[in-house]
Amino acid sequence: MRKLIWLLAVITIVSCNTKSKDFVTIKGTLKTPNVSKITIQGKNVLKEIKVNKDGTFSDTLSVIKGIHLISVNNAEKETVFLDNGYDLNLNFKGEKFSDGIDYSGKGSETNNYLTKKKSFFMGDFGNPKSYFKLDKEAFDARIADAYAKLESYKTNEKNVDSLIVQMDTRNDQMFFDYIKTNYSKIHASMVKVAEGKDSPVFDNYENYDGSKTSLKNLRGKYVFIDVWATWCAPCKAEIPFLKSLEKEFEGKKIQFVSISVDKQNAHDSWKKMIKEKGMSGIQLFADNNFESKFIRDYGINSIPRFILIDPNGKIVDADAIRPSNPGIKDFLNKLNL
Repeated sequence: MRKLIWLLAVITIVSCNTKSKDFVTIKGTLKTPNVSKITIQGKNVLKEIKVNKDGTFSDTLSVIKGIHLISVNNAEKETVFLDNGYDLNLNFKGEKFSDGIDYSGKGSETNNYLTKKKSFFMGDFGNPKSYFKLDKEAFDARIADAYAKLESYKTNEKNVDSLIVQMDTRNDQMFFDYIKTNYSKIHASMVKVAEGKDSPVFDNYENYDGSKTSLKNLRGKYVFIDVWATWCAPCKAEIPFLKSLEKEFEGKKIQFVSISVDKQNAHDSWKKMIKEKGMSGIQLFADNNFESKFIRDYGINSIPRFILIDPNGKIVDADAIRPSNPGIKDFLNKLNL
């Protein structure tokens, strides 16, 4: 949901651009080592800017007002809002773009505002689960806190481009409408699988090795469950990270389990993919795809979905962070495995 909101905001902003006659001056100091050029890409513009040996760069370009992509070798990427007439300094906080950028100069207010908004939606405030898990009183208080935080961004950055203000207001409303509309239903579902409650169970799921496996067989260790399917691209994208995680925690008090919710007619594809991708851990095939009782009890209607259960069969997290999340190792290490 967070990425969807942010993407829609960017798409909407780009689609409403208007032309201007002037040009943008863009400069800064890149901390990423051994980079000879950066690329600026936007509507009707694609320009490579030379990076000096000391990391400094400076150039001008004519743009159509809106969101542009700044990148290095298609690896490090970040968005920047440009309009002709800007004289913008990009102050990189670290070697990675993800470390953040502080902006100064003409045009900085809009970009610093967008940086804060991105941080909001990619952080805990932008996570619908952080609202849905709360009781009604706490939910209302969190909504109020979120509105106040967003309002503070506008107060602190007074000269935000009117195009951003207009489109941003609409996207904020879309986010909160989703939260408020779905609270009752999803909150009730989350309460059933809250931390500390007995986990729903599965019995005699087919194991890739030919045996049958039940959740009760895995007692005594933490169980990290990956619910996936062979047709699910985001699921498959997690496989290398999951394999790395399994290797990292090999011999620890945790068992990694993948449960396929493929339909029966994809059974052969399931076995083939496990072999081709060298998937490790315990590989199980759900007894009735998305209609399996275990899947329905957890309220799973989209995948991938990750679940963490403690050695006594109690729920630790019914919607755990993904293996690709940089924080996953710290999350698991806190369990003292």
